[in-house]
Amino acid sequence: MRVSEAMTRHVRVCNPGDSIRDCANVMAEIGAGVLPVAENSLLVGMITDRDIAIRAVAAGKGPDTPVREVLSKEVLFCFDDQDLDHVASSMGQARVRRVPVLTRDDRLVGILSLGDVARHSPEAAAGAVLEVSKQGGPHSQTAKALAHQLP
Repeated sequence: MRVSEAMTRHVRVCNPGDSIRDCANVMAEIGAGVLPVAENSLLVGMITDRDIAIRAVAAGKGPDTPVREVLSKEVLFCFDDQDLDHVASSMGQARVRRVPVLTRDDRLVGILSLGDVARHSPEAAAGAVLEVSKQGGPHSQTAKALAHQLP
């Protein structure tokens, strides 16, 4: 099965110039802790509730700070035509719960969560969840030691 068959297609995004307040409101509205940041359908980063707490609030930045100042720029992603089980395994190894999905021409077309994987490939999801749940390791999607594209 391909990622495109399991991913969530209608993804809310923020623009780099949006305020962190606006992005936090979108997160609250949809019950998410992460949003892709895109410009003209091209992924430029991800903003997480942790980015807002650590890079904005703890650093003394105000709620009108543009997202571009605090987003995570080095983002793990996958392509819509990749094998779902393979991507799920890579997500587990990288200890991430969701990744943006791009086309081969780098257009953002969705997001793949472990929940999406579980609905379509329970066995792959179980292995990924075990890996993600291990103690230690990176706590964000920007670990320098990881390749940007999931293998």
